Amino acid sequence: RGAMLALIGIVTGLGTLIVIFVGGGEVIRGRMDLGDFVAFNAYLGLLASPTVALGWIINTFQRGSGAMRRLDDVLEARPLVPSALDEGPDGPSVADDAPPVDGEIEIRDLTFVYEPETPGEEREGEPLRALHGVSLTIPRGSRIALVGPVGSGKSTLVSLVARVYPAPPGSILIGGTDINTIPISRLRRSIGYVPQEAFLFSRSLRENVGYGSPGASEDELWRAVELSHLVEDVEAFPEGLDTVIGERGFTLSGGQRQRATLARAVVGDPRILILDDSLSAVDADPERAILARLDELMRGRNSILISHRVSPLATMDRVVVLDQGRIVE
Repeated sequence: RGAMLALIGIVTGLGTLIVIFVGGGEVIRGRMDLGDFVAFNAYLGLLASPTVALGWIINTFQRGSGAMRRLDDVLEARPLVPSALDEGPDGPSVADDAPPVDGEIEIRDLTFVYEPETPGEEREGEPLRALHGVSLTIPRGSRIALVGPVGSGKSTLVSLVARVYPAPPGSILIGGTDINTIPISRLRRSIGYVPQEAFLFSRSLRENVGYGSPGASEDELWRAVELSHLVEDVEAFPEGLDTVIGERGFTLSGGQRQRATLARAVVGDPRILILDDSLSAVDADPERAILARLDELMRGRNSILISHRVSPLATMDRVVVLDQGRIVE
């Protein structure tokens, strides 16, 4: 803005200088009356401010139009996963009053393809097939680990269980019910999902931890903080749980961000717990403490753990190896 004002000043001054030289020459040569020259300069001065204001108006209008287009993109966006079922057969209250989703997780011949328009998921113009005929049964209360090389489909599989992406009808069942027939709000209230990338809002740590469970009590919040081995860090913060952590939690370390998202996932006491390599940035000692507490938490509920480290796999009931979208072991 300062550069623009300077440029306007230079152009205005240069124009005035040209008028004085040209107009003054005309007066000296007798081609123009002195009064006409003075009047012209006066009119020019009166015209300068409205012209500058008109430029600012045009500039502001163009910036506003660009911002409005971006807002329209957000306001007109439609969810990838249909949410019409959230209202249930008898109205919106059905999903809110329904019990958590629980039971055996059954995956039947699951094949999933990313659409070509999905950013970064194109291969020579063809859809990228992420999963090929995956079949897996996770008994109620069991703990399953998914391992495999990068790009083998581990994150895609757990994302489909949480309906981050639309799953083919009849391919994923929980407690014998197709997840596509379960209201999405009820399903996600039943799942504690910690993704690879820890996402935090520019709010207080308390609001971030309790984001998915707005009715959580103080004891429940502190229990989640303790389970994620975050108590010492919180006590070191100037305002404890009320400390504002900045956009995407930039004031926290990578390990602290992951532990904060873990606390957010477990505060609502979910029946299904999904940890997608959620301890990769956590040091070895905190990791052992967290795993010991998670071992207690995982009992009696379905747990799916993705990890590239060997240590978390020791307490799992089964380890499933994926490679190129298929279960190989």
